Amino acid sequence: MIHTTKYKPRVYPYLNTNAANQIDRLQDMTASITMNRTKIEEIGRSGLIDWRVGNPSVTLTLRQLEYGTMQFWQDLRNTGSADVKINFNEFDIPKVDIAGYETDQNDSFKSTIWYPGLRLSGFSLNIGDPDSLVERTFTLIGEDEITLQGDNKYLVVYDSGSASGGSPESFTIANPTPVADPDNSGQFLFKVTRYNTSDGTTTLLNFEAGAGDPALGSDYYTYSAGTLKATTSASDEIRAYYSAGAFTSGEQTFTNNDTDAAGLEAKMCSIFLQTTNYLYRLQSVSIDVTLDRFDVREIGDKDVIQTGVRDVTTRATLGRILDQWTVEEVLRGEVPDYGKLDIRKFQDEKSLLVYIYSDDVKNVFRLGYKLTDLAPVGVDDATPLNEYVTRGVTLEGELGFVTNDVNEM
Repeated sequence: MIHTTKYKPRVYPYLNTNAANQIDRLQDMTASITMNRTKIEEIGRSGLIDWRVGNPSVTLTLRQLEYGTMQFWQDLRNTGSADVKINFNEFDIPKVDIAGYETDQNDSFKSTIWYPGLRLSGFSLNIGDPDSLVERTFTLIGEDEITLQGDNKYLVVYDSGSASGGSPESFTIANPTPVADPDNSGQFLFKVTRYNTSDGTTTLLNFEAGAGDPALGSDYYTYSAGTLKATTSASDEIRAYYSAGAFTSGEQTFTNNDTDAAGLEAKMCSIFLQTTNYLYRLQSVSIDVTLDRFDVREIGDKDVIQTGVRDVTTRATLGRILDQWTVEEVLRGEVPDYGKLDIRKFQDEKSLLVYIYSDDVKNVFRLGYKLTDLAPVGVDDATPLNEYVTRGVTLEGELGFVTNDVNEM
């Protein structure tokens, strides 16, 4: 059996040259898979003709404690540590592979569960109550789940570093040596990508059989006996995804992160409406962002060939014990204690700011979320017997970002 303490999650960004990372502070990782198989029947026949096999639909949900770093955001965005502000509308093209490395209770490594080609379809930030830990949840979609076991039990990603440039250039893959793909005779590498420094794009290279130089074009590669050959320009970067019986020597699938916060709490947060209006008596804050994805296939190809996002919807719900009317005053666009707060006169284009600090003294800023151009879409009043009156306000918009630079807020 495999306990969660022996399950090591890692993320592999697809674009650019960003390195793989372990996924810290993960609390739950759930895959929901629909096989999309359809019965084919016909009039006049009792029973099935056959099954139509469609592309599977994979939804992977990851729930993390908020621990005040941008790393996983940068992984999902396929950018590096220099990216201090990530807009919610920047996830149309980025993709990641996520892998779980599994060891059983006898410390015997068993398998890797691999989810390739995932795209972000939504996320949420939740502050459940004044005593809670802040949580963030990411939802990603794809088409594949692959279990690697036996001689193929480790997923390994080779990174060439900065290429010298050649037509082709040869790369030695030996740490560890790739094991043959049991589904594809003569192939050892699941996929090979080339980051092009000239235009900043990442190209998925096609496999060409044989040990010689690729002859079918610059977007092809060959592989034989530990040598990969592909056309490169100086400073390009080649990555090869493959399976092996061991992980990369000198590297670990997961190491304990005792440097960052274990988890940041509700008491370490400050919530503002319109920059300067601090919200008191808040009992809960939830932010939900949905990406309406438009990932394109074409006739003659089983895979997604291009990715996009039609629209982004941001929604924030503020739940509070009714004591002050700051939220309504801001939505009304009036000063404190304004005498009449009519919901028909609530204004649009408001901003919600969530500041998260390292502790409850709030001297060291860690992470911030900002939603802009919000409109009020709902109000909920609750007056239960023998309880205090509560009120919830829901705001909706399309724009927002996350940042670790307080000056961006």
